[in-house]
Amino acid sequence: MSNTIKRRSLLKLFPAYIVAPAIIVSTAKVAGCAPAPISNAGKTVILSTWNNQKANNLAAASAQNGKNIIDSIVEGISHVESDIEDMSVGKGGRPDREGDVTLDSCIMDHEGNAGGVCFMKDIEHPIQVARDVMYHTPHVLLAGEGATNFALSRGHTKTNLLTEAGAKALEAWKVESKYKPIPNIEQHDTIGMIGIHDGKVGGGCSTSGLAFKMQGRVGDSPIIGAGLFVDGDAGACTATGMGEIMMKNLSSFLVVEYMRSGDSPTEACRKAVKRVADKIKGSKKDQQMGLIALDKDGNIGGYSVLPGFVYAVTIDGKTDVLEADSYFDKIE
Repeated sequence: MSNTIKRRSLLKLFPAYIVAPAIIVSTAKVAGCAPAPISNAGKTVILSTWNNQKANNLAAASAQNGKNIIDSIVEGISHVESDIEDMSVGKGGRPDREGDVTLDSCIMDHEGNAGGVCFMKDIEHPIQVARDVMYHTPHVLLAGEGATNFALSRGHTKTNLLTEAGAKALEAWKVESKYKPIPNIEQHDTIGMIGIHDGKVGGGCSTSGLAFKMQGRVGDSPIIGAGLFVDGDAGACTATGMGEIMMKNLSSFLVVEYMRSGDSPTEACRKAVKRVADKIKGSKKDQQMGLIALDKDGNIGGYSVLPGFVYAVTIDGKTDVLEADSYFDKIE
């Protein structure tokens, strides 16, 4: 296990209005990817955005106990969705400005099957509902009340997603009502998880979205090609950060296509980030995008627009946290 300082614990040391500094990470960091030249072919590999080591360990253990990569990823992400201390995913997520916690999620397997939900209320595990959409409907994405009703029909139960901490955060925000996303803090965290087991690649993504967003806002997390893309012939990618960026650039799809063309996961992420970063005009403070990728042979990588993006990596049961290289050296 890594000795990395827990990201959420570190953030408590600073006021919310201060941009988080680069996070201390394991000495295993080598240019934003796993230590070269070790090959991961034939191994079980799990990656997730941010310092989600517990989720990685649960997913990896599930795979080793005989579950397929999709069900293993669902187990890992479900853990984060139930963690009310994580105020950016699932139960306990920060509400929109109307006081509603709305959840987005998607999932995709190596054959291109996919499912997702968006603007869903009252259901604790959107990643599980996304899997149900993939397996039990002819559709890819269900929204709003329709997503909630479908979840109930599949046996999920209604849950109050708004916690006392979330309600207090909304009241504090209403004092000034400023909508200013800040890089690398839980205002726009997402758990994106990708992995390979028994030679099959898969991925999932889940979030409660931007804190205090306009009601009805949906980001990249439930959108195939934006927040997540998987192709068994090339690999997988998932994203975190300002969702509108990934939606306008289909960044996860682009990374997988770069890998299909022969780029390493790190280089593929770097190219996709560069395409976004080169177009930024003015302040970069609200332009964070972090990408992690896995190719069909289990090689991994990551890259981000701004510094401070970390991701958890589990390879055959050993978990570490790496800091991705970034296009810009500082946040300004």
